[in-house]
Amino acid sequence: MKEIITIIIAAFLLIGCDDLFSPAIENNKQVSDGKNDPLFAEGILANAYTRNPYNSQSFNDVATDDAVTNQTDNSYLKMATGSWTSNNNPMEQWSSCKAAIQYINLFLEEVDEVSWVDDPLVNSLFCDRLKGEAYGLRAMFMFYLLQAHGGWTEDGKLLGVPIVNKAEDVNDNFNYARNSFDECIQQIYSDVQMATDLLPLDYENIASNSQMPEKYRLRGTTVSQYNLVFGEIFRMRMSARIAMAFRAKAALLGASPAFAEGTTVTWEEAADYNGDLLDLIGGVSGLAANGNTWYKNADEITNLGAGANPKEMLWRNSKDATAFALEQAQFPPSLYGSGQINPTHNLVNAFPMANGYPITMTEGNYDKDNPYADRDPRLNLYVVVNGSKVGIDEKVIDTSVDNTTDNDGLNKENNHSTRTGYYLRKHLREDVYLSSTSQNGQPHYSPRIRYTELFLNYAEAANEAWGPTGTGDHGYSAYDVVKAIRQRAGVGTDNGDAYLESIKNDNIKMRELIRNERRLELCFEGFRFWDLRRWKASLIEPAKGVRISQGNYTEFTVENRNYADYMNYGPIPYTEVLKFDELKQNQGW
Repeated sequence: MKEIITIIIAAFLLIGCDDLFSPAIENNKQVSDGKNDPLFAEGILANAYTRNPYNSQSFNDVATDDAVTNQTDNSYLKMATGSWTSNNNPMEQWSSCKAAIQYINLFLEEVDEVSWVDDPLVNSLFCDRLKGEAYGLRAMFMFYLLQAHGGWTEDGKLLGVPIVNKAEDVNDNFNYARNSFDECIQQIYSDVQMATDLLPLDYENIASNSQMPEKYRLRGTTVSQYNLVFGEIFRMRMSARIAMAFRAKAALLGASPAFAEGTTVTWEEAADYNGDLLDLIGGVSGLAANGNTWYKNADEITNLGAGANPKEMLWRNSKDATAFALEQAQFPPSLYGSGQINPTHNLVNAFPMANGYPITMTEGNYDKDNPYADRDPRLNLYVVVNGSKVGIDEKVIDTSVDNTTDNDGLNKENNHSTRTGYYLRKHLREDVYLSSTSQNGQPHYSPRIRYTELFLNYAEAANEAWGPTGTGDHGYSAYDVVKAIRQRAGVGTDNGDAYLESIKNDNIKMRELIRNERRLELCFEGFRFWDLRRWKASLIEPAKGVRISQGNYTEFTVENRNYADYMNYGPIPYTEVLKFDELKQNQGW
């Protein structure tokens, strides 16, 4: 009997060999299978969504004069100190974004053939929305490619990346030349126009036919049909408003000093595209009163409905209801954190006095022996300085070298203590509780696009296009935006922001102020590195710290920055240039 059972088992195993080593046909999906499998078809588009570089928080500030890290294996640290090459590039977007565009192109070629639902009318609505999402996403990925890889070649041409608007297969050549930077910008504009023609401004349920776009009303679409396709359940997916934001970001990039000579993009264009978005929220009056504390607005975050945005957010990541990973990484050691990201003294010195004057001006009344007194309130919001009270119990943080109580002091413990005399505060929920034995997390989310960014985009472009007080067709100026942002921060409120008033007619000083406000408002959100490059500003400012001993504050160099001039433009990956001779490398790489 045992022999019979053994034979039967062996026979069964042999029968299953084909299935084991040769996948059954139903498990070997082709793109065309999506025509009868809408979930599979939408999964192709979902693959593109997963490649958004801002799906997770990036602290690439470590590659700039705004921050260092105590983690010696950090790729941005290595990059900033001399290890940046075309085959070792932490800022590389080529592989991921090109793959995303391939998925998008595959999807666009199939979307009209997919049976999304049985109802022909509703099916056409699904086709519209999903195509709109695809075009908007393609514009987004092209923007990230341009930002990371656009640049000037040895022969003096400003190039972008190859524009590929069809799905590639094994029979394609793949050896494409790079399109011009300007052609890539125009491709973004074209894709955004397609997206805005097909998508709602936002995904919201409507209550009556009068709220429905005319084109769908003329098709005989009911309210319930419209909501099924364009309703609030699809919040957080690509919308017309989000697509417009990437057009606005691309225009600012193209108009910037690093690229302006090689494009047709103007400052007026950049101002208008950003202004068009701000006009939709009422211009300066739409600036969120609590927008600069978005990461710690506890009630707002807790009560945030599925996919809903606070006033500050145009697009955000999903909410994690009980997170504490950021705090574990960034709290000072005495609060059971690793203090990984250390703001620099450079950044701290960029915060003005509370009266609005830079610390370098006598009118500010800066006290070098009490350097954190009477400063811009944002300093204490974003940075832990010596003497800051942090956490649920408001523990006083001592970053001095004299600290013998714990490891919060300067360079007390490798991989945990500050290297600059400062710890990160922005992004952190101080109602998170950590101990050696337990953790109590709190809801968190991270932004993809904040309105404050768009306000600062507009201010920068409007100042260059029309001067500090010029308004174009929007009714508000660069000066108006900066004034509103500084008032929200509590800067210059006691003296009518005398410093701002003193420079309101000076284009160059307003440019400097706008750039500084951008540095402060958007710190630790992944902007500083890209901003310095598009401004053609210095990348080699040494990262400074402060040594505090016996009440004396001494500035010192923590890390030198090792960049060459050509690094204002990132490289095409070495492996790609090696494979494809039509790809011209950016100068210097």
